[in-house]
Amino acid sequence: MTEFNAKMLEALICPQSGGPLRYDAKAQELISKTAHLAYPIRDGIPIMLVSEAREID
Repeated sequence: MTEFNAKMLEALICPQSGGPLRYDAKAQELISKTAHLAYPIRDGIPIMLVSEAREID
């Protein structure tokens, strides 16, 4: 499994809200508190599609 490069986070925003993202290393997800979505990271690559994100509280 390829590790996500956290420096990449500086260039990424939530495609739904345009807001910032938080990296959850344990779950391998990028979290958007504004949109209440968690975007998966697969093989070190963030999947920034709203259709692939899961809703969070």
